[in-house]
Amino acid sequence: MANSTLTTPPTRKREPWHLSAPPSHRPNIFLATVRNLLHRHWTFEVGAALLLFVLLVLVLTPWIAPHDPANQDLANRLAGPSADHWLGTDHLGRDVLSRLMWGGRFSVTIAGITLVICVVSGTILGALAGRRGGWIDEVVMRTVDVLVCFPDVVIALFLIALFGTGYGTLIAALSIAGWTPFARLMRGLALEINAKEYIEAAEILGSPKWFILFRHVIPNALPPVAAMSFLRFGHKLITVGALSYLSLGVQPPDSDWGAMLLDAQPYMERAPWVGILPGAAIFITALSVTMIGQGLDVQKKRRTTARTTGPSGAPAEEPASRTAIEEGEAL
Repeated sequence: MANSTLTTPPTRKREPWHLSAPPSHRPNIFLATVRNLLHRHWTFEVGAALLLFVLLVLVLTPWIAPHDPANQDLANRLAGPSADHWLGTDHLGRDVLSRLMWGGRFSVTIAGITLVICVVSGTILGALAGRRGGWIDEVVMRTVDVLVCFPDVVIALFLIALFGTGYGTLIAALSIAGWTPFARLMRGLALEINAKEYIEAAEILGSPKWFILFRHVIPNALPPVAAMSFLRFGHKLITVGALSYLSLGVQPPDSDWGAMLLDAQPYMERAPWVGILPGAAIFITALSVTMIGQGLDVQKKRRTTARTTGPSGAPAEEPASRTAIEEGEAL
């Protein structure tokens, strides 16, 4: 009888946690959302075209601005549109078009920096609150409840009284309470994502908590956060202009659209264009980002409706993320 050879089955080597964890669905979800918007919803297309035009003009301002925005021509004060000054001049003979271009760089840059701070801090804090719960959730959400009671202008007045005017003070004033809508939105989304199967699988595979947070929870919540980001950018832009109009924002010799409105107020009857044009610039830029945000939100609602509607057409129970998004937008 032949000797039987006992062979042990090969042991399967366990892959490291960072390779064995389930892949995130972020690229597919985000790219599919953008692709659908580009082909289906006109508000996103119009808003993106307007915003692209504004940003292109602001980026090219150093090369296409016709005049130095600080150059004064006192003999040509409050002149109407002409071949030399396409949008006229202000009360000091400065070219309005050049001031619009350079002033827009200050307004959009300050609003953009503030928005980035708010999105990053609010998203991380909200994800931690929804993911960890307990005292972290309690501290974050009670802080949100306190900060939403104070408008940005009130916070700006308080900080300026303590530290004086400046770009740092302005950005801090807009950021202190600006992260709260993102934190509330992200917390609701994190609570919903916690119940997903791929989160449970990642935990079983031994993935660290920080890896699950930054690889699975936050990336899969980016589409709703992106929609709110555009909506909140318009709010930040208008607030920057309002603070500059109150002499609390951008200070001379620099100028932004809000400061141009302040300078134009005494001359509105004689030269209305010096006030209408910066107001129109704020309106068009805020409208463009709002249309983009609404387009993203409409697509998100359609996806939610498709997921929550049963075969019979009757709507199912609304997910927790929908309530969180509405609460965040209300802020």
